[in-house]
Amino acid sequence: MKTFTNTNAQTLDQAVALVQQARTDGQTASLVGGGSDLLALVKDFIVKPDVLVNLKTIKGLDQVVPGAGGVDIGGLITLDALGSHPMIRSQYTVLAEAAETVATPQIRNVGTLAGNVCQRPWCWYFRNGFPCLKNGGSTCFSVGGENQFHAIFGGGPSYIVHPSDTATALVALDAKFRVVGPSGERMVPATDFFVLPRQDAARENILAPGEVLSGVQLAPTPPVRRSTYNKVLDREAWTHAVVSAAVVLDMDKEICRRASVVLGGVAPIPWRVPNVERLLAGQRITPDLAAKAGEAAVAGAQPLAKNAYKVPMTKALVRRTVLALATRA
Repeated sequence: MKTFTNTNAQTLDQAVALVQQARTDGQTASLVGGGSDLLALVKDFIVKPDVLVNLKTIKGLDQVVPGAGGVDIGGLITLDALGSHPMIRSQYTVLAEAAETVATPQIRNVGTLAGNVCQRPWCWYFRNGFPCLKNGGSTCFSVGGENQFHAIFGGGPSYIVHPSDTATALVALDAKFRVVGPSGERMVPATDFFVLPRQDAARENILAPGEVLSGVQLAPTPPVRRSTYNKVLDREAWTHAVVSAAVVLDMDKEICRRASVVLGGVAPIPWRVPNVERLLAGQRITPDLAAKAGEAAVAGAQPLAKNAYKVPMTKALVRRTVLALATRA
């Protein structure tokens, strides 16, 4: 492992300045919160920082702050704290359920919301040093290789899947992301934060060098809202979703007035399915309609040689998640 220098930032502006200074000095700097993904990237020689800028020393970035405009969630809140927070559990259930499914209890105790959203892909070619598109090469080895867990939507030229559970939930909640960088602060809709490989195969989000995801803003929750997160795994722990579904329904008694359905584990970004949302809106959700929603969710899927099983799995997950949520007492 390469030797590096650790610096403790006291404010976000100082953190940004430290990154800028390192770049001016010809050094590579990495921002670190919980550090679970960064440590793996450093150990695998994917990231080789000269300077680590520690964000944990910045006060107040791990809080849930309610207000008239909804709630602000600091990017450094741990996944364990997020999943167990009473307000998040009661009003933004899909996010709490997503947070509590991540990895293991040990990782959830240190891993942060911002880190989970911004983590790099776990494709075995990328993580094992192959000269793939994500590592500066010109080939996605998964196309003709081991692609069991790769994308069935939105792939090309890279077929990675976005690994974040919380990102899927945040897109379903129409969250806004607070981004801080050298040019100041900006708010970015969650749907605009993530980048498809066809836009830029080397990146997964819109963060520019020196920018940091400092927090998340969620709108107030209508009293009629129900939400949930379901996830299919190939084993019980220390893994990512093979397929997941974040579903938000605004119900008027038995009628769904508005739906938000976002899939995880199937695309390089959290994959929203607006055709399913339109199908559900204004309808009473019956077993038949839920089955049609499952069918609609996989419209346009383009599986690779070894991941076609994700199509029926996605269909079934959407069907049962939508029906269970709509009929929940």
